[in-house]
Amino acid sequence: MDQQPDQSAIDAAARALEQGALVAFPTETVYGLGADAENPAAVAAIYAAKGRPQDHPVIVHLAPGAPLDYWATDIPQEAQALADAFWPGPLTMILKRAANIPDAVSGGQDTVGLRCPSHPVAIALLRAFKGGRGGVAAPSANKFGHVSPTLAQHVRDEFGADGGVALVLDGGASEVGIESTIVDLSRLATHGPVLLRPGHISAEAIAAVIDRMPAAPDAAAPRASGTLESHYAPHTPVAMQDSAVLRATLAELDQVGRKVALIHYTDMPQTHAALRLPATPDGFAHALYAALRAMDGQRADLILVEAPPRDGPWLGVNDRLRRAAHGSTGIVHGLLNRQPAV
Repeated sequence: MDQQPDQSAIDAAARALEQGALVAFPTETVYGLGADAENPAAVAAIYAAKGRPQDHPVIVHLAPGAPLDYWATDIPQEAQALADAFWPGPLTMILKRAANIPDAVSGGQDTVGLRCPSHPVAIALLRAFKGGRGGVAAPSANKFGHVSPTLAQHVRDEFGADGGVALVLDGGASEVGIESTIVDLSRLATHGPVLLRPGHISAEAIAAVIDRMPAAPDAAAPRASGTLESHYAPHTPVAMQDSAVLRATLAELDQVGRKVALIHYTDMPQTHAALRLPATPDGFAHALYAALRAMDGQRADLILVEAPPRDGPWLGVNDRLRRAAHGSTGIVHGLLNRQPAV
């Protein structure tokens, strides 16, 4: 359950942001690493702390009721309709960036990603920061490409005492557990809406509001957070397999003495370490990143994940797992054919 905001901590965090410092805070999706979106030096500190490529944009978080036209231009009516339907909530919209907004948040593009989170601590912070008129640029509060944090302790583990983060606001476990849906509306007249990253809010839910189904990303789509092929990955190699194949793989790896950490949702043979997640899209998503972090600490040769269903409600989970396991082709084969370390 979300923890309610402590006003003294909120005020301290708002002051830190106004002074150009970095503050980690909870959202309903994952914890974010925040900076004043209108302070290029502060935004640069996010990139430095995360080790994030300079051309990889960040999302600007806004307080409820914040005017879109301060941050964006050429705003289509569909954007306001989606904001009315899903904000506060886990939807990011890509719009044309207003001239007064520095390009530090957009990776040098002419667009900006905007969302209004629903977590009460995030809302309290955004309302306190510059009297609710400011925006907080905030990618996930982890080193670039690593597993996103869904607990305050994950953030502390990631950055430590000297990681450049002034404050970490604790809001309990993130409810959704995977990052926001990202829809591009910046090229609506020529390309229609484009789903850049799936998440808790489905393409069908978006279409129900704007009467247009978002298309798949095209080569000219804006770059967006969390859309690189390799992302959301623990240090231990990850492989994802369908249930029947995975059972056979577990037996084969056991025969050659490999240590396997297993994430599953159906009955499976027990192995070196295992976590069973809920067999529902929302439950699996909520628990996924914490499970990946826990299995990463098991000193296993491999994290094996039982592939979830591939239908619509599981699209966001499959997207994150596919990126976490990117480049894993051949890992299982290699473990079966190499001598175990002594």
